[in-house]
Amino acid sequence: MSTSPEFHDLPAQYEPGQTERAIYDRWIEAGIFAADEKRSRRNGGDRDPFVIVMPPPNVTAVLHMGHGLNNTVQDVIIRWRRMVGDETLWVPGTDHAGIATQNIIEKQLASEGKSKSDLGREAFVERTIAFVEETGGEILRQLRAIGASADWNRTAYTLSPELSRAVREAFVQLHERGLIYRGHRVIHWCPRCLTSLSDEEAEHSEETGNLYHIAYPIVGARNKSSFLTVATTRPETMLGDVAVAVHPEDERYKKLVSKSVLLPIANVEIPIIADEYVDPKFGTGVVKITPAHDPNDFEVGMRHKLPMPVIMAPDGTMANGADADSRVPADLVGIDRFEARERIIRMLEKSRALKKVEPHQHAIRHCYRCDTVVEPRLSDQWFVKMKPLAKPALHAVREGTIRILPERWEAVYVNWLENIRDWNISRQLWWGHRIPVWYCDACNQHIVSRTDVSACDKCGGPVHQDEDVLDTWFSSWLFPISTLGWPDKSSAALAAFYPTDDLITAPEILFFWVARMVMAGYAFMDAPPFHSIYLHGTVRDADHVKMSKSLGNGIDPLDVVAKYGADALRYTVISGMGMGADLMLDHRDLERSFAPGRNFATKLWNVGRFLLANVGASPVRSVDELKDEELALADRWILGRLNATILACHIALGPARPEQGKWPPDERYAGLRLSEYSEAARRFVWNEVADWYLETTKGRIGAGSGDSEVARAVLTHVFDHALRLLHPIMPFITETLWQRLPVAASTSRCEFLAIASWPIPHPESSKDRNDMARFDLVRDAVSAVRQIRSDYAIAPGKLIDAVIQSRTDSQLFEDHAKLIGQLARATVTIGGASPGAGAAHSVLADGSEVIVPLGGLVDLSKECGKLRGELKQLETQLEALSKRLQNDGFINRAPANVVESERTKEQEWIKRRGQLAEKVEALCGG
Repeated sequence: MSTSPEFHDLPAQYEPGQTERAIYDRWIEAGIFAADEKRSRRNGGDRDPFVIVMPPPNVTAVLHMGHGLNNTVQDVIIRWRRMVGDETLWVPGTDHAGIATQNIIEKQLASEGKSKSDLGREAFVERTIAFVEETGGEILRQLRAIGASADWNRTAYTLSPELSRAVREAFVQLHERGLIYRGHRVIHWCPRCLTSLSDEEAEHSEETGNLYHIAYPIVGARNKSSFLTVATTRPETMLGDVAVAVHPEDERYKKLVSKSVLLPIANVEIPIIADEYVDPKFGTGVVKITPAHDPNDFEVGMRHKLPMPVIMAPDGTMANGADADSRVPADLVGIDRFEARERIIRMLEKSRALKKVEPHQHAIRHCYRCDTVVEPRLSDQWFVKMKPLAKPALHAVREGTIRILPERWEAVYVNWLENIRDWNISRQLWWGHRIPVWYCDACNQHIVSRTDVSACDKCGGPVHQDEDVLDTWFSSWLFPISTLGWPDKSSAALAAFYPTDDLITAPEILFFWVARMVMAGYAFMDAPPFHSIYLHGTVRDADHVKMSKSLGNGIDPLDVVAKYGADALRYTVISGMGMGADLMLDHRDLERSFAPGRNFATKLWNVGRFLLANVGASPVRSVDELKDEELALADRWILGRLNATILACHIALGPARPEQGKWPPDERYAGLRLSEYSEAARRFVWNEVADWYLETTKGRIGAGSGDSEVARAVLTHVFDHALRLLHPIMPFITETLWQRLPVAASTSRCEFLAIASWPIPHPESSKDRNDMARFDLVRDAVSAVRQIRSDYAIAPGKLIDAVIQSRTDSQLFEDHAKLIGQLARATVTIGGASPGAGAAHSVLADGSEVIVPLGGLVDLSKECGKLRGELKQLETQLEALSKRLQNDGFINRAPANVVESERTKEQEWIKRRGQLAEKVEALCGG
């Protein structure tokens, strides 16, 4: 890519497939994505650091539109800050994805007729490592195709030795602080994945099920038919009931407290207890207590020192587990929980213990990975105490150290942290970070260690390591610090680039990842990991359904890149997403979905080709050297519009960081309006440069005069800055065109647009505003003639006459009569007598009038008849509408929105009537 290739090597149509890869390779070769700790101001350099940590995709993932959206947003922001002059670092990486990756290997084994037990743990882990090494990280290679400018030399992996060291250090530190403990309690259990899940991984789903009302006979009652009715949605768990509970103040049951009921099917006597957990207004006011299979019941069981029999196996089949004795009948043992439910219902019906069944809407938790219905299960697990960690994370957002965009997510974040529960971090998997705890086989001592333990430090006996691994998110929550060298506090990268700046992700992982990263930042670095959390929307199809591979409604970004180029994808994504709004795309019609980006890329390319063909490759004058009197009004107008566009982009992108460590109120929710930024840049190129300024230069460039050089200089300057503004969104096409722009003779420029300086707005003077307003009048005059041509269906190539009667600035129109005529295909006369009837009129903003005589252009008699007919029909319709709006019966009976709509229609018709009457007067003489 030479500095100024000749125009003839620029194809008539932009071919992204022939240029994007070569451009990207040149960027990589030049090292422009690589950050240098020494250049960071925090390490004594001269640049402000700006850092984004990429949400690490699963190591086995392939690119989908969700990744395309997320990484395009990150790249736009990183490229912007790189051009501003920051020392930018975008840290890429992948997540080992414990459950997801293990599931893949287990499915492979199943297809071979094997299970993980057949291999054993060591061989299973080795096979998984081999699989990851062979296929892992493909998604990062795919991200290059959409232009991601990450520092690939710093690619991180959550199961790498470096990050594994950080994970162990975090576990040990928290354990030493008393924030990690081993607990025996009810957790969420996935019978498919055979592992525990955190609260966030067991996702709620509102579903319609049944509420079963079951009679529990009262033991020792005089009336043998006396019973308490208990309502449950999970009758299969009743075999684990150890009590029924009532509210202590419920007068209906006070006398029954301390008595017993007989548990149906199991025929076991269980006590009636009083506990404030019971809502006396819900159902019958009596609830069954199953401590081993319900988290709330577990708490009741702990308070009342109740037994906790386990009546299900890990795979969700019925079983007589710990303390269950023989509660589960032999014919139910080994039966799946849902089949057991049906059998138990039939048994209750047979014994007449089932009193009623009614539909019931309730929340059911599903595994976030395999969608299996989660089972509450009593188990020994490792937990993190979260309330102490949540306190600084809450304070940071409340005090403005961290902001959340869109603002509505702030309340969600606060609510979750205020009600946070301890985090279950152990998983019954083989793939992941093994919990760094060893147990002595001789003295039962447990040892938490940063390094592997070979013998008990107390008695010297043999030890074995805990079988469980850590939740995948336990490594991910450290990503902003572990990727920069923590726990090595002397790390140059940590000093240069922490805290980072923006965290860009989807709202779905606000709790899984984002909030936990904030907690980790304060827990291990005593500082926030970032100052801005940007939560973008979700990619949905034309039916507003979230795109998903399993639903078959997804779009492969690489298909889009192959057909239309990366810039078309990126522009479509950015322009189509308002702050926090979902992005709608049609997987059945890629051409229509990505038309905004494809069409704009084509327009940009055509503007570039025209400019290069006319401006040529020879050096141009610098705009800074041009004297004001050398500039035409059109030049001053486009330079003013460029400045206004730069300012609009500046406002839309907003402040990059809080100056004093906290966001001031007026900046807290400002900026990162990427769709507004993209529209400002697009509008300037398409509506102002292409539609207007380019047209004004056609008679000037190539004339061989000083004015020709002025036009060359201004047009080149304007397009250069437009390409700079668009580069973060459309990096490939802008780089391709920019490389070919002529350079100002008195200046030098860098090798790549990707590191060229970002445009800076200057204060707008009253002269600037006046110049723009004056040229806007010229444009309005052109538009008025064009509108008249359109209204009266005058052929585009037909030369017509036009008269402008100025009210404020005759010299302006005199000076630009030729230009107006050139742009409107008209012979323009300034001033003079009005042509009278048979002419079309248009009034400009300053009161000046544009008049186009229509004699010989249209059949006046026919046109007048048509206009009068339209006017008469409209007056009839308007009269009927006005009468309806004066009718109290209509006003009182019709919905308010209908009445309002009719009133709006009346105003529009009144306006239209006036316009038609004016046309009839002008054209037909009344």
